[in-house]
Amino acid sequence: MDRDLRTVLSDAAGGHRISEQDALALFGTRGRDLWKIVAAADEKREKIAGDAVTYVRNQNINVTNLCVNACGFCGFSKKPGDERIYFHDESVIREKAQLAKSRGVSEICTVSGLHPAFTAQSYIDVYRWICEEAPGVHLHASNPMEVAYAARQSGMSTKDVLAAMKEAGLRSMCGTAAEILVDSIREKICPQKIPTAEWIRIIREAHGLGIPTTATIMYGHCESDADRVRHLAILREIQDETHGFTEFVPLSFVHMNTPIYRAGLARAGATGREDGLMVAVARLFLDNFRNIQVSWVKEGIKMAQLGLLAGANDLGGTMFEESISKGAGAQNTDYLDPKEMQRVAEDIGRPLCRRTTLYKKA
Repeated sequence: MDRDLRTVLSDAAGGHRISEQDALALFGTRGRDLWKIVAAADEKREKIAGDAVTYVRNQNINVTNLCVNACGFCGFSKKPGDERIYFHDESVIREKAQLAKSRGVSEICTVSGLHPAFTAQSYIDVYRWICEEAPGVHLHASNPMEVAYAARQSGMSTKDVLAAMKEAGLRSMCGTAAEILVDSIREKICPQKIPTAEWIRIIREAHGLGIPTTATIMYGHCESDADRVRHLAILREIQDETHGFTEFVPLSFVHMNTPIYRAGLARAGATGREDGLMVAVARLFLDNFRNIQVSWVKEGIKMAQLGLLAGANDLGGTMFEESISKGAGAQNTDYLDPKEMQRVAEDIGRPLCRRTTLYKKA
């Protein structure tokens, strides 16, 4: 490391932007120096986001698991002829939206497989049905891959698709389908997904239309530390320009049922050291992000709690229904009771606070 650890952490604490080279060195840390990084990240979290551990009361609606893509990290998607295919029609989607409304959620989130018959109108209809059945509930949906697919299927520009989705009720977009924003890695794990440049362009288009998005990374498979840093740098650059990201969400690779793991092309997910460093380095490097979320779905509640000590300030959502991580082999993904969230937050001496999707107090 060209600069010693103390200098890097001092610069970050003082509000100075650390470099990609600094972040790369931090990711490589082993031994007790790890705790120095975690402590520095937690101090920065306190300055930027305060002590509250936030969460949103939300419900997922996955419309279909039928998908034209075959991502190597996915254990969720199905192909025609597979067992356990589902495709919810209008009546089921409306029923699920009504149920979400009755549960007092403030957010409905929906991302699904790329159904062979889907067009832009398919997404627009789903969003309209949900908004009609759950008026006042924030619709957090789609992602750059779905937008690109809808545009391709309908002969539209992605910007026009986003505008139509917004008109139908979309209030914010998922920053998923990012995985690792390095094309050499994308070619290995999701060759049918849009390339990095297109993901970036669609995110910028969404922000330009007043559609805020989350930002994610999916790590722990076959990427390097340098790939992770490049991904974070891209997110930081976009946020400098648009200020449209609401949060950063690290997603630890769930490996058990995925094709790339079963084929020996990916390792068995990130280690606990890597999970802690992903949160901590992100907090120190992403100096223009206020909110960093830990995924209890991907990591389990115990590792999520440790993430809250490593620079994160948000526990995500109650979920109620979750299919994607479950399909990859994760367990206990369907619902997290706010009482358990409160127990976790109070155990580390911090208050729990319910929020909206856009991080206003609920």
